[in-house]
Amino acid sequence: MRIIETIGNQKLLEREKTLFLCSKRTPIELYGPVFQWVDGLSERDCITCFSSTEMEEEVMKTLLANEVPTILVVINRFRDKHNIQIERALKDNRLLILVLKRDEPKELGQTPRLRNEFVLGMVQHIVCGYVNKNGSVFPLLAGRKDVEYLMDDPLPLMAAEKDKRWLRWTVGDDKVLLRMFYEDMGIHAIKKQLQRTYRSIRQRIRSITLPEDILKGREFEDYVLELFDVQENGDLTLKEWQGDKSLGDICPENNRYPDFVFSYEQSHCFAVECKWRERLTMNIEKDLFAADKLAIYQQFANERRIPVFVVLGVGGEPCQPELLYVIPLNEIPAIINRSKSIIDFLRPSAESPFKADEWNRPVLPCRGIGR
Repeated sequence: MRIIETIGNQKLLEREKTLFLCSKRTPIELYGPVFQWVDGLSERDCITCFSSTEMEEEVMKTLLANEVPTILVVINRFRDKHNIQIERALKDNRLLILVLKRDEPKELGQTPRLRNEFVLGMVQHIVCGYVNKNGSVFPLLAGRKDVEYLMDDPLPLMAAEKDKRWLRWTVGDDKVLLRMFYEDMGIHAIKKQLQRTYRSIRQRIRSITLPEDILKGREFEDYVLELFDVQENGDLTLKEWQGDKSLGDICPENNRYPDFVFSYEQSHCFAVECKWRERLTMNIEKDLFAADKLAIYQQFANERRIPVFVVLGVGGEPCQPELLYVIPLNEIPAIINRSKSIIDFLRPSAESPFKADEWNRPVLPCRGIGR
């Protein structure tokens, strides 16, 4: 690992730093002790953190909302450019964003572990929220004496938070929640304002905003689109981008079609369907390549007379996958019947820009574009 970019106040690197670590799957009942620790911090502290899991992102939002000097560590590139709290913290010189890049060969381990090891060498103290003893964080801390565990035994706290307000959410409550949500204040600030439980707030956010699976899908689409060299008056043009619009169970028929249609030099086209998964399951056919979906994509390819590709991201986050596969539609049957491995379609690097030859430029002209 190495630092390839710094954004913000580099003088924070000179301060005594504390790294916040937390296992990925943290029960929401355990949020209370973590945010109690965060609320005890001040401008005299300097906290290093990540934002790759839900807990890490919520801690980062609370640190920024509480105006605690913060060092945010990301991999490859900084993407959250429109976060209101980040904009304010950068303006006030209380935030430094470190962008890291991995140089190690793949056989040396997964990127999150290498990132953690790199950052551990930069800090003087470590505070752990919840650490799963079977997870990847626990062995990194074995034998270290500079670690503070906020929860040694989380079990008694699992049922501690109960929502005693069996009241409906009013229009006023929803207005406050949405304002704070879209100002990136975080779930803890909303809890203090509305006096609701973390669980009920999270459930309410999910019920009145876009579903999480749609948000993740759109995040991954944004990631994939950034890898294409789409420029005004350039050779590559984005012709179509499906919006996945719906109202309840009502949605347009073209929601079923591939996410993007591109053209080279206004004549040679291809379509791209984007999929992100936290991990690959044993049943790839059921999870990724259901027969009805493949039939729709094949019909689309036949009618438009253009090739269709599936861009599959695996691991990490939708905005920063660990692995990226580019799979031609006509190769999927071979993957399903195991005459080919999905590994054959793995890109050497998940973040490197796409090249024209990855898409086997079609010789047939585009059909049905812009009608």
